[in-house]
Amino acid sequence: MQSALECCDARKVFYVKRERKSTSMLTRLFAKVIPKYEPVEAVDRLTFHVKPGEIFGILGPNGSGKSTLIRLISTLLLPDAGCITVFGHDVVKERYQVRKLINRVSVDAAFFKGLSAMENLSYAARLYGLEGGAWQTTATDILCRLGLESDKLHEPLEDLSRGMQQKIAVARALLTRPLLLLLDEPTTGLDPVSKRDVQDFVLEERERRGTTVVLTTHDMQEADRLCDRIAVIDHGKFVALDTPEGLKSLISTNGESVTLEEVFFSLTGKTLRSSGRCENGNAV
Repeated sequence: MQSALECCDARKVFYVKRERKSTSMLTRLFAKVIPKYEPVEAVDRLTFHVKPGEIFGILGPNGSGKSTLIRLISTLLLPDAGCITVFGHDVVKERYQVRKLINRVSVDAAFFKGLSAMENLSYAARLYGLEGGAWQTTATDILCRLGLESDKLHEPLEDLSRGMQQKIAVARALLTRPLLLLLDEPTTGLDPVSKRDVQDFVLEERERRGTTVVLTTHDMQEADRLCDRIAVIDHGKFVALDTPEGLKSLISTNGESVTLEEVFFSLTGKTLRSSGRCENGNAV
């Protein structure tokens, strides 16, 4: 069976300005004229695959490479090395074919805030080349399933809550019926009801259409509930990849029950002080 997503030795390096610690005025002046840059491996030769219809989660601390990986998959960034394919199409050589198969929802959805939900969706539909009647039916259906009240559809987005705006972002991404849906922290900052609405919709969409989903999140309960498999990323590398239960078994001792949060802290070398179970160090 062909993979929905396949990454082979994918790598992305950024160069960041290095601060000079010297207090010498001459050194500081020299640093401004000729700054020094050091490489940062945002994505460090990752190899993995995602099966069609799978919900694949990526957990990691801030700056660990989650969003960079999503941008590589979505053709917004070019990998420096390695190969990434979506349903067999290379994200560099066949990026236009890839874009027809995917869509993306980010934590900060960009909109024309003075326009209404339907006006924003109309603009997106024209960019996607969708027929008028078809996209309106699809958008209304999606927003209804997400629990957005119909009287909110024609209000300016700047007057809507963060949760409502994010539901509209999900609807915009689903207008094209993507085979691969990339969700980059889609429920961050949402209230519990809106968060559950989005989560339920993701599960329903996978059940109804077999949509493959790649999800980055900081919400451990969300990852545990939605994901078939989860990768834990730290400093651009996967430090573990397994089912939620498989990850929990990595640090479970004497058959005791552990949470995905405890797994995360253990695998990323942190300490979860409240439980006393996870010590500093790497578990893999």
